[in-house]
Amino acid sequence: MDSSIELLKKLSEAAGVPSREEQVREIVRQELEGKVDELTVDAMGNLVAIKRSGRDGAPRVMVAAHMDEIGFLVRHVDDRGFLRVQSVGGFDTRNLFARQVTVHASKSGEELIGVMNPAGKPIHISTAEERKKIPTIDSFYIDLGLEGDAVKEKVRVGDMVTLRQEFVDLGTVVTGKALDDRSGCWILIETIKRLQQGEMGADLHAVFTVQEEVGLRGAITGAYAAEADVGVALDTTLAVDTPEIGEHLRVTQLGKGVGLKVMDSSIISTRWLLDHFMELAEANGIDYQLEVLPLGGNDAAAIQKSRGGIPSITLSTPSRYVHTVTEMVAKSDLEGAVALLTRFLQEGVELEGRA
Repeated sequence: MDSSIELLKKLSEAAGVPSREEQVREIVRQELEGKVDELTVDAMGNLVAIKRSGRDGAPRVMVAAHMDEIGFLVRHVDDRGFLRVQSVGGFDTRNLFARQVTVHASKSGEELIGVMNPAGKPIHISTAEERKKIPTIDSFYIDLGLEGDAVKEKVRVGDMVTLRQEFVDLGTVVTGKALDDRSGCWILIETIKRLQQGEMGADLHAVFTVQEEVGLRGAITGAYAAEADVGVALDTTLAVDTPEIGEHLRVTQLGKGVGLKVMDSSIISTRWLLDHFMELAEANGIDYQLEVLPLGGNDAAAIQKSRGGIPSITLSTPSRYVHTVTEMVAKSDLEGAVALLTRFLQEGVELEGRA
C-alpha cells in the first residue's frame, strides 16, 4: 500500500462523529503543516487551510470536505451496563445488525469494544410476524460485556460511539468505513500537496468541515468567514451499479470518473460552473459523470447560500454502499478528482460577466 493510500486508511479508520472530529482534524493538520500559508481552527471546529496564489486580484475559491462520519452518542446507561444511543447522522437500520462498535469512554479515557444489536427475541424464539419487523434506531443497544457499575465508572451520557471496520485495499478499489467523506478529505489534502504557489490562478481556502451529517453546520460558518468567489464541495455520491438495480437508478458508476453534480435535494449546481468543469475535464482527458441525486445534500449547498450567494458545485466520488461500514470507492475516481480540482485551481476562473 503506497503512502497516499496509507493516509486514506488512517482517515477512514479514525473516529469522528459530528461534534467529535478532533482525531480526523489532527491527521489532516499533521499532513498540511508547512504546506499552506495559514492553518487555523475556527470556533465550530473547522480546520481552515489557506494557500495563496501570490497574484493580485486572484479569485478566492473555498473547497470544503467534511471530516465527520455518521455514528452515535450515548444517551442512557442502565443499571445492567447496557447503553442506549442517539444517532448522529442518517442510518439505514438494516445495516446495523450484529455490529462491533467502539465506545470512546470519557471518564476512563478508554476505547471500549462492544457489540450493537436491536432489543428483542432471537430468531429461535420469535414469531414469524416478529421476524418481519425492521427495528427502529431507538431499539438498538450496546453490550460491553461488563457489569453495570463498571460501565458507569467508565462511560457517561454524550460519549462518542463509532462502528468498527478495517480499511482494505482491494487493488483497483478500496473499502472501509467513513469514506463519506474521508475520501473528500484525502482528495483535498492530495490537491494541496500538488499545488505550487507560482502555478496557482486562484487563492485556495480549504475548509475541512465539521457536522456536515447533521445539517452542513461547519460549512455554513466556514463559508461566511471565507467570503469566497466560488465554492466547491468534495463528497461521495451513490454508485448504484450493483445487482437488481435498474440502469436509470444508478446515479453514477464505480470507476467511470469523478461525478459532476447537476443537482441533489439541497443544491442545483451553478450552471456556468458546471459547464466550466465539464470543459476543463474534457480538455485534460479526465473522465467524468454527470450526477443527479434525488435525495441527499452536501456542503456546497451551504456555500451557495452564504452571504449574497456564491457560485457553487460538488465534485463527487462514486461510492457503493454509502452510509455503511463497507463503502467502496475506485482509486481511479479519486485520482480523477484530484487531477480535475488541481487543474481548476491552477487555471483559476473568470468571474466577470457570469450569472
